[in-house]
This record gives sequence, structure tokens and C-alpha cells, in this order.
Amino acid sequence: MKTFMGKNFLLNTETAKILYHNYAEKLPIIDYHCHVSPKEIAEDKQYSNITELWLGGDHYKWRAIRSAGVPEKYITGDASDYEKFKAYAAVMPKLIGNPLYHWTHLELKRFFDCDLILSADTCDEIWELTSTLLAKPEYSVRNLIRRSGVDLLCTTDDPSDSLEYHAALAADDSFETKVLPAFRPDRGFNINKSGLREYYGKLGKASGVEITDVKSLKDALKNRIEFFHKMGCRTADHGLDEFPMFVKPNEYAAEQALKCALDSDGRDVTPEMLCVLKCEMLRFLAAEYTAHGWVMQLHMGVARNVNSNMMKALGADTGFDTIGFTNISAMIELLDMMEKDNALPRTILYSIDPTCNAAIGSIIGAFQTSGDGMPKVMQGSAWWFNDSIDGMKAQMKQLANLSVFGSFLGMLTDSRSFTSYPRHEYFRRILCDLVGEWVESGQYPFDPETLAQLVADICYNNTKKFFGF
Repeated sequence: MKTFMGKNFLLNTETAKILYHNYAEKLPIIDYHCHVSPKEIAEDKQYSNITELWLGGDHYKWRAIRSAGVPEKYITGDASDYEKFKAYAAVMPKLIGNPLYHWTHLELKRFFDCDLILSADTCDEIWELTSTLLAKPEYSVRNLIRRSGVDLLCTTDDPSDSLEYHAALAADDSFETKVLPAFRPDRGFNINKSGLREYYGKLGKASGVEITDVKSLKDALKNRIEFFHKMGCRTADHGLDEFPMFVKPNEYAAEQALKCALDSDGRDVTPEMLCVLKCEMLRFLAAEYTAHGWVMQLHMGVARNVNSNMMKALGADTGFDTIGFTNISAMIELLDMMEKDNALPRTILYSIDPTCNAAIGSIIGAFQTSGDGMPKVMQGSAWWFNDSIDGMKAQMKQLANLSVFGSFLGMLTDSRSFTSYPRHEYFRRILCDLVGEWVESGQYPFDPETLAQLVADICYNNTKKFFGF
């Protein structure tokens, strides 16, 4: 029987062990999509305890605790930090098969040199150990990032953001990791949401453009793209949660849709109106991204805030999102529209629905027109509900079956936590195990030089080249 989370954790062949320990393990990290706070990095925040660090905003963990029947008081309620950590610790032994079990123990091991198994029995000892260490300067946010070997990370930022903390970090030679903004303009054209006028006021102030119609909205976003580009931004991210259909862009129809949204505070916006405005804006933005050499990331198919009562009580991003519907036909038409405009930027497609892996793997092959040594359109890594051992292997196998696996961009954390970087280790171990399995079953030759290059490319080099970092 193997030791729990030993040196060769998840590495089931000799080839896998060679690939991981000799080539993948020490590679630096580029975390090209995450939700960590640039303010906390700039201010070099010091977390007061493990609950603040782990449970302050992690809806993965909240969802798991909730699913074990724990009262909300101990999740997002008024229980003490210690009580919340104890609730998580008590649930931990039940999480066999869940990646949270592995992530949690990898984080304890890598950041706190702690080999204890988290449970109600070890809760107090781990609480005391982590509290003592987190009080030390070497456990500040910047040092957690340094400890993880992060070369570069991209935060997720609204177009109205001042990027003041990115500017401060860029001017600070004492911190080696590059912290770049990523452009997330969804709020500007999710016109079925309330508060649009207030948001346009904020965006208008940042851009110097009064937003009253589609043209002025485009002008404002173009202004902010220029600003973001000067601040080092090289990627934009869109959450296409509500994209039930493709509607051929029509500026007049988009104007009518926006007028309806502003007049009714989003209440009277139909799905057709939402889609015509989104398609018009995506067409415009794709051309801007292409002109600036940016990568466009499309995250598709999430059903957001499906529990209405909990949405009212706790708000968004609290653990009540699910796998939803990804309209493959609409995605194809969207990409084709951009291609016909000669304005399809380098693109990464993510679907939260794992049954779409094969479709995406085939679609990307129809839009490869860059001819510059890298694919133009990529399938993103297994995302959110799929970043488990099974989910990651399934996504990688499907991609290898249908496309060029050696061009894959590898892992990103998509996380709000500064101790989430062991997820890159988790991915790299799974990657090396999969490649090792192919080699030792005779499906691919044991050529150390070729295999080393393949692993290094997927873990690091491809991302650097694709984004132009």
C-alpha cells in the first residue's frame, strides 16, 4: 500500500516519476486566470488565521461544508473563525474522492510543513500551528506567492477599475512576480441585471465617456482597453453564462435592447435582446483584442445562483452555481462571425459541462489559421467542477484524441486563495501520470528528450508563448 501523499503521489509508473521529478516539479508557475486581490498583494497582507486564509471567500469549501449538513452559521454566518475551521476539519474525513481533500493536505504540507491529517481530532493542533506561522513575516501574501514559484499571475478586473494596485506593484522592484490585470467586461453588457445605469456611471467616469447608447459604450470600453494594455494586460475574459442563442449582430437592434435595459433597469430585457447586445459587443471587442494582440478567454455554461433564497441571503459567488447549458451551435457561429471579420483573436474555450469536451476538441480544429507555430484557438483546462483527477484526465485524453496535446496550455488556479498554487502541482502530477501511462503501455516511445520537452511545454512554455508574456 502506498503512503498517503508521499513523494510519488499520483505517479503510478516509473516514467511518470521521471517526468515529474526531473522535469515538471521545479518549473515556475504562470497563473493566467485567477481571482486573487491585487490590493492584498500590493499591501502584502498578513492573514490572521487559517480560516481567514482558507475559508474567507472559498465557495468550493463552503459548498462542501454545506453539503455535509453543517448549519450556515459555521460557513458564512457569525460563528467564530475557530468554530468555522473546526466545522471544515470535521467534514474533511468524509471528502474521500473530492479534490478538496488533496488540495487541503497539499497546502498544509507545502506551506506549513504539516503532515497531519485534518480532522476534528487534529483541528486544534493544526489551528495552533498555522496561527503561529501565519503571524510571521515570511507568511505574508507576497511570501506565499514567492514560496510557490509564481513567475506571473493575471488577476480579473472590471474595465472601470483604476488598476492602482497593479501600478504600485509594477513600480515595486522588491517583488519579483509580475502581477498583470485581465479585462473582464461582462458587467457592461449583462443588460438583464439591475443597476446598469449606476455601473455605466462608474465606467463613464473611468473612461471619460458618458454612456447613453451602444456607440458610447463601445467608445468607453475601447478607452479602457487602451489603458489596460498600457498597464500590461494581455488577456480578456468573458463569462458566457447566459448565451442561449447566437443572434446576428445588428447595431439598431442592439441599441433598442440597451434602451430597454436602461428604461426598465433590466426587468423587460428578453433573452433575444440580451443575446443581440452580447453578440454585437463580442464582435466589437474581438476586433479590439485582435488589434492589441490579446488572448480572449470564454468561460461557458455556468448556471448561476440557482437557489434564489440563498442568492437573496448571501449574494453571488457563495456556492450556489451549477453545471448548466453550453450552446455548441451558438459558439460555432460566434467564432465563425469573428473569423469572417478577420477578427478572431487567440482564444481559449472552457465549458463547465464535461460532455462538451469532444465538441470543443473538434471545434478548435476548424479555426486554426494562425500559421505562427501556435494554435489560434485552444481548449482550456478542466474547469471548476471538473478539476479533479478524473475530470482532468478525461479532458486531456479527449484533447489528445482530437487535437495537438503538445500545444495544451496546462493549468490555472481560477482561485481567490493565495495558497491555491499546489493545484499546479496536482495538475502536473496527473499530467505526468497520464503521459507515463501512454508510454508504458506502448502507445508512445520512451524518448526522454521529447517527453521532457512535451511536459515543459504544457506546464510552462506554451502559456508564455501563447499569451506573449
